[in-house]
Formats: sequence, C-alpha cells, structure tokens
Amino acid sequence: MTDDFIERETLTWDGFGDATRALSRDIVKAGFAPEVVVAIARGGLLPAGAIAYGLGAKNCGAINMEFYTGIGTVLDAPEVLPPELDMNYLDGRRVLLVDDVADSGRTLKMAVELLREKGADVRSVTIYTKPSTVIQPDFAWKATDRWINFPWSAQGSVIEEDAGLPASA
Repeated sequence: MTDDFIERETLTWDGFGDATRALSRDIVKAGFAPEVVVAIARGGLLPAGAIAYGLGAKNCGAINMEFYTGIGTVLDAPEVLPPELDMNYLDGRRVLLVDDVADSGRTLKMAVELLREKGADVRSVTIYTKPSTVIQPDFAWKATDRWINFPWSAQGSVIEEDAGLPASA
C-alpha cells in the first residue's frame, strides 16, 4: 500500500488555532497552572508555544526525542537526543508536557516518566490521541485512527520537496 491510500486527518492552521485555544481553556478550567511548559521536539514545539501563550506561561523548554522516522516507521524505542533539557530545574515544579499526538504513546510515556523521576508535577497534553496509545494524556483535543497531516510537517522539508522526493514526516 502506498502513502496515497492511507486515510488521513488534516489539521489546518485555523484548526490548530482552535485546538490550542480549546486545550488552553481546558487546562485553566482543570485548575492546573504550569510553571514550565515543555515541548516534546519536534512535533510538540508549535503546540507548546501556542498553549504557553494561551495560558500566559512564559517559562518554556523542550525535550528532544525521536521515535517516528517516517510515515508508519519507527525506531525500536524512543530516544532522547541532544541538547538536553535542564531536568534539575524541574524538580518540584508544575510542568505541562506538550506533544502533537499520542500515537503509540511510547514517546509521551517515556517523557512523562523522565520528568516525574526528576521531581516534576507533570500533566500532559496532545492535540490528538490514537486508539493505540499506551498512555492517555491529561488533556487532548481530538481522537483519530488516521495518519495526521499537521500544517507544519505535511510538506516535508524543502530539501525533499526541491529534490522531488515524498515527504518523510
């Protein structure tokens, strides 16, 4: 089966704005006031920034992790990549961990565990969840079983585009 025949969920930039505002409101309603917003890079970077603005939170960081290497292709396990987040700073702080999707959930689960091991009070949020996830985020906007085209990644890199290659993610 080629990528052209995979059913897809498409998130537009307007939908992204609606999703992150709704998630910000849900977090406020739940009474969670994060001291630090941490993105799981790369997919969580844009949602984390938008949600941080929605919450009025200025203290942000990122944990660099890789699991998906392309559409439906993964490593054996999620890996933490450099540069490293200052984990000692998170001890005792309320941390909102943000990613774009809890697909298998393995990356999100690993990141939550890492932050909790460092003493952080962690809540997690994703735009999407999938039925296959091993962990449910504390906050999510929508569930889907489809491959998701995010507005920031659906076209792939300009290097791939200029070479006429298909987007890898």
